Amino acid sequence: MERTLVLLKPDAVQRGLIGEITTRLEQRGLKLVGAKLVQVDSSLAENHYAVHKGKPFYEGLITYIAASPVVAMVWEGPGAIEVVRVTMGATDPREAVPGSVRHDFGLEIGRNLTHASDGPQTAQDEIQLWFSEDELVSWPRDIDRWIYET
Repeated sequence: MERTLVLLKPDAVQRGLIGEITTRLEQRGLKLVGAKLVQVDSSLAENHYAVHKGKPFYEGLITYIAASPVVAMVWEGPGAIEVVRVTMGATDPREAVPGSVRHDFGLEIGRNLTHASDGPQTAQDEIQLWFSEDELVSWPRDIDRWIYET
């Protein structure tokens, strides 16, 4: 099973969309294996967005992600990375398809509600950055036989 990191950014938390976004991921069939509310400090923000260091929008990202709590989650399932990214929609909400989180709840790229890992290595690195191993729970889910073919 593949795992991926999802962050509900400050705009999602402030707008009361935690339940709505989490529900969509559960309804897709993904399994939540880790979750916590985090007030992001500058060190965590800088590590998370290190790939963007030196870009014109970097400082704004750091300030924004630390402005209010975020919900950090790890989701598991077959193709979890792609499933989450499709569920969230294009980075720019104006380009996201109807039915995606960003289309349905976002207007501007700087307030696009969520972060989702973009590949297997990124997911692994981000999960390790945001969670310790003992904060993740592997658990059997009775409905899995109705969601997964094998």
